[in-house]
Amino acid sequence: MVIKRVAVLKLAVFQMVLMAIFGVILALLFMMFGAMIGNLGGSPVAGVMGMAGIAMLIILPIVYGVIGFIAGAIGGALYNLVASMVGGIEIEVDQAMP
Repeated sequence: MVIKRVAVLKLAVFQMVLMAIFGVILALLFMMFGAMIGNLGGSPVAGVMGMAGIAMLIILPIVYGVIGFIAGAIGGALYNLVASMVGGIEIEVDQAMP
C-alpha cells in the first residue's frame, strides 16, 4: 500500500485534538508542581500558583490546539506536495486471519 495523499483538514483536526490533549496533561503537571512549590514556603504565593494553574488548564489546551491545527494543515499540505513528487510512503500491511 502506498499513501499518496492525505486529507489536509482531517489531519489538521486530528493534530489539533492530539495537541489539545497534550496541553491538558501539561497544564495538570503545571498545577501539580505549582501547588507543591506554593506550599513549600507557606506564603501567599500558594493562591497565586493555584490561580495560575487554573488559567493554564484553560489557556494551554486552546493554544496547543490552535498551534496543532496550523502545524497539521501545513504538514499535510507539504506531505501532499512532496508525495506528488516522490510517490508517497510505502506501507506493508498483513491481513489478520479471522
